[in-house]
Order: sequence, then C-alpha cells, then structure tokens
Amino acid sequence: MSKKKERPVRPVRRDGVERVDLAARAGENGRMTQGLPYVPDGRVIGLLGGSFDPAHQGHSHITREALKRFGLDEVWWLVSPGNPLKAEGPAPMAQRMAQARAVMVHPRVRISDFEARAGTRYTAETLRALMAVYPKVRFVWLMGADNLAQFDQWRDWRWIIEAVPLGILARPEERLRARGAKAADIYRAFRLAARDSHGLGRRAAPAWCFVNVPMRDISSSEIRARDAV
Repeated sequence: MSKKKERPVRPVRRDGVERVDLAARAGENGRMTQGLPYVPDGRVIGLLGGSFDPAHQGHSHITREALKRFGLDEVWWLVSPGNPLKAEGPAPMAQRMAQARAVMVHPRVRISDFEARAGTRYTAETLRALMAVYPKVRFVWLMGADNLAQFDQWRDWRWIIEAVPLGILARPEERLRARGAKAADIYRAFRLAARDSHGLGRRAAPAWCFVNVPMRDISSSEIRARDAV
C-alpha cells in the first residue's frame, strides 16, 4: 500500500501575524512542531488567557500560586489578539508579548501568541486547537473568580467545563459572588475541595476548584489609566 501524501499546510499572514491552521496540521502530520514547544505526553499545563494589556505583577503572582496550588507542570500565558467581551482593542501584540516576557520570568512558564497564530478568538476554539495539537497533554483552564461569575456568557462554556478542569483563583472577598455563579451552581457536584487542589490536573473533566489567593491590588486597566496621565 502506497503511503498517502501529506498536503502541506501553508501559513497565511494576516495583520502582520503568521497564522497556521493548527488543527489541520495536527490531523495530517501528527503533533505540530513549527512554532510550538515539544510537550511530553501526560504533562499538566495550566492555561492563563487574556489580553495582558499590560501584563503586571498580579498576573505573575497568580501564576506562581497556580503552579503550587494545582500541581501544574507548566503554565502558558495565552496572550490574545483581543477580548471578544471588550469593545476597545488592546495595545499591539508585539508590545504586549514583550511586556509579558519582561514581567514573567520563570522556567516553567511560557508566553505564547498561540491564539494569534491559530486565528482563534474564543476560549473554546483555542482549547479545541490545543487539544488537537497535544492530544495527550492535560490542560487546566485558569481564571479569576470574577470570570467564573460571568462564565455562562462565554461561547460554548458548557463544553469548556466538560472538556478541561477549571482552576479558580479567588480573593477571599470574591468567593461568595463567584460561588453563586450559574456555572458553579450547575456543576456544584464536580467541585474539588481546596485541600485536594493539588490533584486538579489529574482529574477528568468536569472538575473545578476554588483556592483563596491574596491578590496584588493592581489591574491592567489601572496601569493603563496611570500611564495615560
């Protein structure tokens, strides 16, 4: 039987960013390696998405806490081209990537423009692409309690919570509001106790866990406002 010839997947430049159909490349060529790191099977990777406009020490703080509290091997910052829930666009991608790399220097943290390259805009799309490229890697989606409170507004939110575990990093004062969220109520039977948080990445979805994390009192919007003065 002759070997089937693989069709090359050509990158397309759009808005100055080289984009590749990662899911197609994964399906035709196995694991895609161009522009993406090699990851051993079974690795547990936390994903922290956002515009990071700009990245700051608060992001760094919750990332280090996530590594410790959720038993993660790595955390990837997924610097997004833009937040679909925000009307105003962020600063240029290259500027935000450079700032993120300056703020977060850690051997187990990667700063990635995966969403820009893949052409994905929503979290569910990004997860599907990553899972196609890395089918044997365990992903954990990381978010703050404020995001959980509005999680049911996200596109395909039920698919997300049933596809990957969720690690929720919450200020103590935010817990009550977030625990009253629609997603938390519907999936309350799948909540992992904080004392068992270290095993979150090894749990089959749906699974989610709250951990209390004293936050740094700073936000990207506050930094932008300060810099504009």
